[in-house]
Amino acid sequence: MPVNKLSPLFSNSETIKCLYYNKVATSTEVSNLTGKSIPHVIKVLGELTKAGYVTVNGYASSSGGRKPLVYSLVADSHYILSVAMDQFSAQMVIVDMNNAFVTDTERYEFPINELTPDALIAYINEFLEKKEIARETIIGVGLTMPGFIDTEQNVNYTYSSIAGESLVGYIQQQISIPVFLENDSTAIAIAEQKFGVAAHIKNVMVLNLGWGIGLGMILNDQLFTGNNGLAGEFSHIPLFKNGKLCTCGKHGCLETEASLIAVTANARQGIKEGLTTSLANYPEINADIIIAEAIKGDVFSVKLISEAAYHVGQGLAILIHLMNPGAIVLSGKGSMVGKLWLAPIQQAINEHCIPRLTQFTEFKISDLNTRAQLIGGAALVVENFGKALEEKLNSIEAVT
Repeated sequence: MPVNKLSPLFSNSETIKCLYYNKVATSTEVSNLTGKSIPHVIKVLGELTKAGYVTVNGYASSSGGRKPLVYSLVADSHYILSVAMDQFSAQMVIVDMNNAFVTDTERYEFPINELTPDALIAYINEFLEKKEIARETIIGVGLTMPGFIDTEQNVNYTYSSIAGESLVGYIQQQISIPVFLENDSTAIAIAEQKFGVAAHIKNVMVLNLGWGIGLGMILNDQLFTGNNGLAGEFSHIPLFKNGKLCTCGKHGCLETEASLIAVTANARQGIKEGLTTSLANYPEINADIIIAEAIKGDVFSVKLISEAAYHVGQGLAILIHLMNPGAIVLSGKGSMVGKLWLAPIQQAINEHCIPRLTQFTEFKISDLNTRAQLIGGAALVVENFGKALEEKLNSIEAVT
């Protein structure tokens, strides 16, 4: 896609972001949110409307005087591919400029530690070839995955690494679409901040309750990822003297007792020991089955989730003492069990936290659930409108 065709997006990226995150807005609202003058905003909205990226959506209500025009992005002007990976699969979906999923979500199963960059590229190409959306209309790929991700160097030190080369650079040269890489838990935090229950909360800790237990941090309304993008490794707080080896190579991490991997292992052990549970009716147990049976009320499944939740609460007690957040959001796959997490977490907080600190922290359950990472991946591309997107597109065109 030639750069000159996208120049209005690059040069007016703050207005694009404003409309993407707010769906509709008046020129005054855009001015307030971007910090630009109203005359400047009216000019920008006019340019974007003429270019076909923005449309007028009627008039806003008014208490008196002339009603202001309401603007929104043209949904099908461009698209974003979101690729959300976990330890055992990748989900892919195409999102329009109104943050709506315009394709079915496809899942590709594989162990992430065996996935090569070339295999990932093949999956992406396969997905795009199946969809009736022209590749040149896709302005970016939001690639979100677990692991130690350095967003400055565009590398994942844990998975799918390429010796001496940027993972992002390699993929985008092969698919001819700009690629943006981020940790899965950070992407979920972006989704919760922009579209979920963390909106308008200044300091929030967002837990990704998945195969591990990730953490995305929003401090003073800004995403915090640390010096190299590696902050938030909540799973690897050393809480236990259990001798269990963690995936990070250390012993006794929170992940060894509270992750969905640990929950699944405990479920299999319980079935092996002959415990009465509906889980025994399945030929093979995984986290999705445990979550589904817990929701139905299977006592053993509820017990497994409750024990994991208590341990999560122990870790959260440390975070509350350190960060004093306004809210803690439970998101990701594990949040599907909803309120089953809250009572044991609260019990652990009551036991391990100074009461005065706990009264300032509210617990919230995500309403985005399993879609959070995909939504965050699309938002990642929107966050990188402007110079970064233009540079990546130029680098692709220079090669192709």
